[in-house]
Amino acid sequence: MKLLEGKTAIITGATRGIGKGIAQVFAAQGANVAFTYSSSVEAAQELEKELNALGVKAKGYQSNAADFNQAQELAVEVLKEFGSIDILVNNAGITKDNLLMRISEEDFDKVIEVNLKSVFNLTKAVIRPMMKQRKGSIINMSSVVGLKGNAGQTNYAASKAGIIGFSKSVALELGSRNIRSNVIAPGFIETEMTAKLDEATVDAWRKAIPLRRGGTPEDIANACVFLASDMSAYITGQTLNVDGGMLT
Repeated sequence: MKLLEGKTAIITGATRGIGKGIAQVFAAQGANVAFTYSSSVEAAQELEKELNALGVKAKGYQSNAADFNQAQELAVEVLKEFGSIDILVNNAGITKDNLLMRISEEDFDKVIEVNLKSVFNLTKAVIRPMMKQRKGSIINMSSVVGLKGNAGQTNYAASKAGIIGFSKSVALELGSRNIRSNVIAPGFIETEMTAKLDEATVDAWRKAIPLRRGGTPEDIANACVFLASDMSAYITGQTLNVDGGMLT
């Protein structure tokens, strides 16, 4: 029995990195996957094909999660196409790093909009169908940076810490309707983005992690499967650190 058999998931920002890993593992566990992307049409078509080949229904939607109206429209379309929305994974995110002295207002606002406002937009879009079904699992992607801060990332840290407070409040509001809201806080995850960094720097980061390695998108995806499935039916309002022991 696959853990997500027959469930439909919306995953934002899924054409690369962590989002792609989540989409792949969810489909392997039997979930139908509606995923969003911003600009990479080819990558989206490839992922759609790959997921459909696993015997589930998968469809990519070009939708900007940071736009309130687009998020509402997305939920309506997914509901029409898939018949239900059981899981929401708010994964879309960006960084625009700089020291506070140098950061522009525009770069602060943009990161808050894409990382935090998108979580509000999509959560608001899916709660009605989830309330009707009297079940649902919302998983929001934070970061160890949202828990401990990081120099040069005031905007990113603020957005990721905000996600935790938002998720706890949603858990309190919607628990009586059997809708769960949890957070995953990834540590250093090795993706296409980190592959461009200096190898010596990356190696130093790996050595500072108790498990002595960077995480993989699959490590995050497996934690998401647990929180999306009925195995975590009595867990809500929690933050799960998937960081190899970084914050221990």
